[in-house]
Amino acid sequence: MLIKLFGAAVQGIDATIITIEVNSSRGCMFYLVGLPDSAVKESHQRILSALQVNGYKMPTSNIVINMAPADIRKEGSAYDLPLAIGLLGASEVISSEKFDRYMLMGELSLDGSIQPIKGALPIAIKAREAGFEGLIVPKQNVREAAVVNKLNVYGVSTLKEVAEFFNGERELKPTIVNTREEFYARQSHFDCDFADVKGQENVKRALEVAAAGGHNLIMVGAPGSGKSMMAKRLPSILPPLSLSESLETTKIHSVAGKLGSDCSLITQRPFRSPHHTISQVAMVGGGSFPQPGEISLAHNGVLFLDELPEFSRNVLEVLRQPLEDRCITISRAKGSINYPAGLMLVASMNPCPCGYYNHPTKACVCSAGQVQKYLNRISGPLLDRIDIQIEIVPVPFDKMSDQRRGEPSATIRERVIRARQIQEQRYANMPGIHCNAQMNSQLLATYARPDEKGLLLLKNAMERLNLSARAYDRILKVARTIADLEGSEQLLPAHLAEAISYRNLDRENWAG
Repeated sequence: MLIKLFGAAVQGIDATIITIEVNSSRGCMFYLVGLPDSAVKESHQRILSALQVNGYKMPTSNIVINMAPADIRKEGSAYDLPLAIGLLGASEVISSEKFDRYMLMGELSLDGSIQPIKGALPIAIKAREAGFEGLIVPKQNVREAAVVNKLNVYGVSTLKEVAEFFNGERELKPTIVNTREEFYARQSHFDCDFADVKGQENVKRALEVAAAGGHNLIMVGAPGSGKSMMAKRLPSILPPLSLSESLETTKIHSVAGKLGSDCSLITQRPFRSPHHTISQVAMVGGGSFPQPGEISLAHNGVLFLDELPEFSRNVLEVLRQPLEDRCITISRAKGSINYPAGLMLVASMNPCPCGYYNHPTKACVCSAGQVQKYLNRISGPLLDRIDIQIEIVPVPFDKMSDQRRGEPSATIRERVIRARQIQEQRYANMPGIHCNAQMNSQLLATYARPDEKGLLLLKNAMERLNLSARAYDRILKVARTIADLEGSEQLLPAHLAEAISYRNLDRENWAG
């Protein structure tokens, strides 16, 4: 008897339908074809044990299983459930009448219990697109998949439940998630708030400008000056995710297996802070079975690199292209996969090896050459891609002991949202551009054109600081954001002056 079931293979952040054909005929052999990897081939032993424990017999006939299309490599253990149900259907132990109406995926334990899988959300989206009536997934993944509307999503715990469902002996209830209600309910809850930060008004202003325009930022300062503390509070002033951004971000985390069993949607912008020992593959993604890296997991959010010079130079250099293109293409012999990488890069570093160069009270023991060598660990092309470079001075005691709370994140966030709304209206007819940080040269000439006084100011700054053409563009982008925060259509010299002040590392005498 020949029967067909349907599963899915996840490639990048999208899914492809996999048709599982099971043919039972006279004989005693078992064949699994269709380019399965080792994990899929090992499913035979897991399925055999699960069937026996749950009171089913492994078919003794000749079994041929084909996983089509045969040119796509089938990876992982998530095909256990459809393969097991296919075997039972081909041997007529359960009815195959409803097989064409449902997609199912799940990993089997030896006792028949079903373990969670990766990529449940893109699989659910594909099931709805293909017109399936329902999707059967492990109970741990059901809330993640149930955010897709117009699709019945069933969470199951054991192989027996699924077999009884297809036999009409058990009724499964679809899980319903009110996507919009959950999305808006969790958007404004943050553990960290800028009200807790004492002093550092200039740095808070720089972070506000960075958030308003989506600009990359680096903070340079002595140990204990508050670099990490303020970076962790940055998501609390970023504009909230839109529903489409939330779905895209959730898909990436779903593929990477980073969603918890109680999570349905990621409602807050991601904040990723990898250790400086991270490898290139972990940063950009890849591996034998390509997975999203940290730059993709930070998509629509913040990638924070603490102690930037301690990162491997090779790791830092691979960031250059994704920061420009906002996506990363991972090419391997088996094919290429695209992952989105639209992120804000926020970095922090000490000014020198001992950490106290330019410190107001502590003496630096490093020579000028050591300071310059330390700074040179970060290449010029990477620094050029960082719009805002701000120096942090430790907070004096009188401000640190002040009991008054600072400006809360909610107030700053309102100004950021207003500035972003101006940018959204400005770039409404320009696909792929949502904020000032994404402006190209043509848009700069249109929306960030300084007047004569501004041009003279820029000329003097370019000559004195010996800035590159890319740094010139960065200054104009940041100045445009400062103007948007003030609600100004014109780019004034004051806006340019503030933007130039955010190029601290470009000063020729900065490292002595």
